[in-house]
Amino acid sequence: MVKSPVKPNLEGSAAKTKALKENILTPRFYTTDFETAAQLDLSAQEMELQAMLAEMRADYNRHHFVRDEAFDQSWEQITGEARQAFIDYLERSCVSEFSGFLLFKELSRKLKNRSPVLAEMFNLMARDEARHAGFLNKAMGDFGSTMDLAYLTKNRVYTFFPIEWVIYTVYLSEKIGYWRYIIIYRHLEKHPENQFYPLLGYFESWCQDENRHGDIFKALLRSQPKLWKTWQSRLWSRFFLLTVFATHTLTVHERTGFYRVLGLDPTEFDAEVIRKTNETAARAFPSVLDTEHPQFFSRLRRCCDLNVQMADIDSSSQPKWVKALRKLPLQLGIVGHLLRIYLIKPIDAEALREIVR
Repeated sequence: MVKSPVKPNLEGSAAKTKALKENILTPRFYTTDFETAAQLDLSAQEMELQAMLAEMRADYNRHHFVRDEAFDQSWEQITGEARQAFIDYLERSCVSEFSGFLLFKELSRKLKNRSPVLAEMFNLMARDEARHAGFLNKAMGDFGSTMDLAYLTKNRVYTFFPIEWVIYTVYLSEKIGYWRYIIIYRHLEKHPENQFYPLLGYFESWCQDENRHGDIFKALLRSQPKLWKTWQSRLWSRFFLLTVFATHTLTVHERTGFYRVLGLDPTEFDAEVIRKTNETAARAFPSVLDTEHPQFFSRLRRCCDLNVQMADIDSSSQPKWVKALRKLPLQLGIVGHLLRIYLIKPIDAEALREIVR
């Protein structure tokens, strides 16, 4: 017997939205300097952008995000920690995809009469992100947790990022998303017995959207010399790599139940995703992190341990000011470990590209 999913309603979704855990791992909604974006000179990467625009227009995944009969069943057999971890995975992924949709859609609207090529590119990427968010939201409905995305649009706080930061961070989020999806997909190809929900079978084509988006942002980055030719760009590249990697590590280890149900070791999965993303980023960034340094992953894991301790403090019944005092040394400890990672001698990606040539 098929169990009907709980239908979304503004009241229930609002309560769900308010219950989202607000910390450094919570997906943000972003806005940017649209005037600066409109003035970007894309001539250095014009051919690459035109080729990618043609690929986006082709819309290879237009028939991909359609739910088939495999979804038409009850999912009550997924219980306990695994169920909650998967719901959390769906929830954060949905919010993250929807955040991308809103940013890309607004960029498309603002640039329509100023930078037509860029406006169309952002519009097509918004199309993809909307499909992803909608598909994830329907999956959440199978578990009785459908979110009201219209409520999120009006009630989430928007964080301002300069367009240069947007280019760095979106490039990395798309590429790390690609590696996350493709590694899970390839693992499940070898271990189909662990594919507990049909959404996971969609990851191969899904990750190609992520890869295309990342390639677009790579072209945007390489079209702006100040984002890869200056000493400041080397510092920013490593900063954003470290930020994305630290967030990924903490998030993966908050959802260990989900990865274990897939038959994946969370720590090994996290390390593989980070290594692959760092290697990919070396094709775009002037400088990347040395993930093979003996302190790199050990310090990230120490950050995880401290994050778990903070979560335990948050779940206690102590007054907020006591919690804040108890968490302060732990927060400083995380910052200290991240700073030590940042100061590890980086890899000169530009020099490596010259060697390849």
